[in-house]
Amino acid sequence: MNKNSLLLIVVAVLLGGLYLATFTVNERELAIKFRLGQIERTDYDPGLHFMIPVVNNIRKFDARIQTLDAEPERYLTVEKKNVQVDSFVRWRIKDVEKFFISAGGDINRANLRLSQIVKDGLRGEFGRRTVQEVISGERKEIMRSITALADRETENFGIEVVDVRIKRVDLAREVSESVFQRMEAERERIAKELRSQGAEEAEKIRAEADRQRTILLAEARRESEQLRGNGDAKATEIYADAYSKDAEFYSFYRSLGAYEKSFTSTQDMLVLQPDSAFFNHFGTK
Repeated sequence: MNKNSLLLIVVAVLLGGLYLATFTVNERELAIKFRLGQIERTDYDPGLHFMIPVVNNIRKFDARIQTLDAEPERYLTVEKKNVQVDSFVRWRIKDVEKFFISAGGDINRANLRLSQIVKDGLRGEFGRRTVQEVISGERKEIMRSITALADRETENFGIEVVDVRIKRVDLAREVSESVFQRMEAERERIAKELRSQGAEEAEKIRAEADRQRTILLAEARRESEQLRGNGDAKATEIYADAYSKDAEFYSFYRSLGAYEKSFTSTQDMLVLQPDSAFFNHFGTK
């Protein structure tokens, strides 16, 4: 073996040893360095770090926010009514050493413990409230309370609970039917009340319209009678004036009007005595 080959082997061994003695931690990770199975160090910043091969080994954990999307659960309200609650939890590793000791570094085991804590908390929160409160009134307060509770309970696990969210709250079928029936009855009551008010208002409008009609007709009759009376008075005045000026012509003019009204058709027939006053103006003098 020549010197060049030996040098290459030494360099390769050194590079291999250097590779085995280094590890990197990125900003999305947390790392624990073990020394013969015992935790030696956990406070690693992102970057390149060193260890002793064989003596030390490294385990890395995801430092990003984890999401626990639990299956919907049923809870009883203070009224002893079932509600179906769908929720999820967001959490992350806060103390990697505690997390490893308490959960063995297993995300699934941590999720299992966290899920039980959240379920117990939700059971207590829903058990103190009515259906109306949990559906519409106090959902934000429940989420804040559960988040704070879960964060306290998991502190020894090295976990930080970022948020607990309730996606939806559904009523059980029997409760839903009861609520819908009450809603339907309430809407029907309101509809009847509105119809009653409408009928009452319609009667008022009709009564007012009839009153106005009666008043208008009475005023129209009064005005027509006044006009007819004035017309008759004026006609009488004209007739009297005409008669006073020429009684003979006035009599002749009135007779012509009578003739015109009497003989409106060629088929009309009138039987009178020849010397009747109706024919006064047909004779000769």
